[in-house]
Amino acid sequence: MSRETAPTTGVSGRYAAALFDLAKEANALDVVERELQALRASINASSDLQGFLKSPVYDQADQMKAMAALAEKAGYGALTTNFLKLVTSNRRLFALEGIIRAFSALAAQDRGEVSAEAVSAAALNEDQIKALRLEIESMVGKAVNLETSVDPDLLGGLIVKVGSQMIDSSLRTKLNRLRTVMKEA
Repeated sequence: MSRETAPTTGVSGRYAAALFDLAKEANALDVVERELQALRASINASSDLQGFLKSPVYDQADQMKAMAALAEKAGYGALTTNFLKLVTSNRRLFALEGIIRAFSALAAQDRGEVSAEAVSAAALNEDQIKALRLEIESMVGKAVNLETSVDPDLLGGLIVKVGSQMIDSSLRTKLNRLRTVMKEA
């Protein structure tokens, strides 16, 4: 597999690439990806967990106990559990969300998919997500793994990122452009 377009740089990319190679070798890509997506959902749902992952205040022993308990409670397999222990012992929990994103991108690339992110001012319903996915697929000519999120500060519109390309049609950006033009006049 060519990783020229895959995010394998930086701490997150290197850890994700290592986990991806191990998961592929063990024929466990789908399982590890599902477990990491469940972990991502847990992180997104808990501001306490987000703070714990980013805080340097906790010592390594406390972090190790917490991550082992999280993995056990969630029922993660040995590969994911051992990986979380490695990340914890190397004091890289701050990079965990980036590792999960990079792993997902590698897995999508392996399946021949393109990863895309869409940020909207309000939550998109299933029909809107499906229409957006189809539109992006027609643009890129590949299957699209679409992740959506909400940012109420956008006021309206969308920001869509496909690889390194970004399409910003948010009302916030349009108002900022108008403000800039008005200042220049």
